[in-house]
Amino acid sequence: MSRGTRQRQGLMLLAGIVAFMWLIEVINSIVGGNTLDDAGGLYPRDIDRFWGILTFPFLHASFQHLIDNTIPFVFMGAIIALRGAGKLLRVTLFVIVVGGLLTWLVAPEHTVTVGASGVVFGYATYLFTRGFFERSWLDLLAGLVVGAVWGAALISSAIPHNNGVSWQGHVCGAIAGVLAAWALSDRRRAGPASRTVASPGPSTS
Repeated sequence: MSRGTRQRQGLMLLAGIVAFMWLIEVINSIVGGNTLDDAGGLYPRDIDRFWGILTFPFLHASFQHLIDNTIPFVFMGAIIALRGAGKLLRVTLFVIVVGGLLTWLVAPEHTVTVGASGVVFGYATYLFTRGFFERSWLDLLAGLVVGAVWGAALISSAIPHNNGVSWQGHVCGAIAGVLAAWALSDRRRAGPASRTVASPGPSTS
């Protein structure tokens, strides 16, 4: 598969994810208020609603909430998507599952968490740390760009507030992003390079 084809497939997958989130919010507004949020949100340490770790990133409290998440989601998701749909899918699922599980464990009782901001934080830290694990100057540069453009806003959002923002979800998503950069590193998955020893004489078996 050519590089251009992989990039197009990755960007198409990203567009599909974003379109799905917007469709869900449209449906949510039609059926009334936060109906879907209540049904599919993340409820900390509630075994009966454990599956919410897979659904809460696609739900949002309002269109403004969705817009605020869509912009950085598209910006950083596009950088990942240029590596192909497979890479974007693996990173996204890793951050959703690991970040969601961590949030489920540490978020305060009697709260419902919704929104893709945890995935946004995961994307950001994945891009910021990917270069270290890949040992790639290009990836390091991409991480610096992300840090320069979104760093201050992301750090501010991660600081604990009393305004209904789940900073736990942000921090857990960020942790998941670093773990994804390590676990999904192409160098790590390839394993150590084989070594050969030069010999002055003929080889024997």
